[in-house]
Amino acid sequence: MSEVKKEKRRFGDRKDAYLVRGLDSMHVIMPHNMPKRTANEAVIVEKVDLTAIKKYLEVKNADNPEFKYTFFHVILAAMAKTIVLRPYMNRFYSGRKLYQRKDISMSFVVKKKFTDDAHEALAIIKCEQEGVSPVEDIYGKVKKFVYSVRKEDKKGGTTDIMDVLKYLPRCMLRFLFWLLGVLEYFGVYPKALMKEDPYYSTCFVSNLGSIKMHAQYHHLADWGTNSLFAIIGEKKLTPYFNEDGSYELREALDLGITVDERIADGVYFAKSIKILQHLLNNPELLDQPIETPVEL
Repeated sequence: MSEVKKEKRRFGDRKDAYLVRGLDSMHVIMPHNMPKRTANEAVIVEKVDLTAIKKYLEVKNADNPEFKYTFFHVILAAMAKTIVLRPYMNRFYSGRKLYQRKDISMSFVVKKKFTDDAHEALAIIKCEQEGVSPVEDIYGKVKKFVYSVRKEDKKGGTTDIMDVLKYLPRCMLRFLFWLLGVLEYFGVYPKALMKEDPYYSTCFVSNLGSIKMHAQYHHLADWGTNSLFAIIGEKKLTPYFNEDGSYELREALDLGITVDERIADGVYFAKSIKILQHLLNNPELLDQPIETPVEL
């Protein structure tokens, strides 16, 4: 297993990430001839067989907790563990330089009510990188945020900031975001704003299955440092074929991942996806400490 070791901040590092040093020529040149993240999107779509996850959830929910364990918790936990084991997936380009993010964070939208006019809140949760079960870590933090939004009517830090900014004149907003872009380019973007912005997280996740919607792709953004965007599709019966030509129907969903292809190469992405699929096919591995290696 490879992992990011905590180290002292050196010249060129950011508050949230270490500068990746000793790059090959391709990774030095790419951000100059293709500087925009949106011009470097690679899309990976995996079919997730939910058979093993359903059995796992039956055990986790056997005591009938008020807040149920769901596919969402398992998928987020599997992604977090994959990123711990495959740290290049936690890299980003900013200011035409490559950085290794210090923390692993997941962002997603929480709808207060499933109605057209209900407000949304943006959640950002920081995942522990050692000594904890990823599924328990994710479950606890998602539960805390969802309860705060739906029962205590909290909006979340991102929503609070946008509620203030929306009253500024357009000229002031344009200048403000130009200035923030300059600060980002030079690696001195305010940390207080960073931690409240979902586009500064490791992975932005959209759970479209929860609203009965199907899609496999969502674009990245040139704003921020987010190099991964995941779409969780709607579960549905899917045929799985046997060697003799027979088939059986199983519940499955599509997991679409959009990634900035500059942060690693195809071989690295392929092995990372294999680890992710292995974890989803064997979700009991998510009860082990997040840093526990996975044998394929």
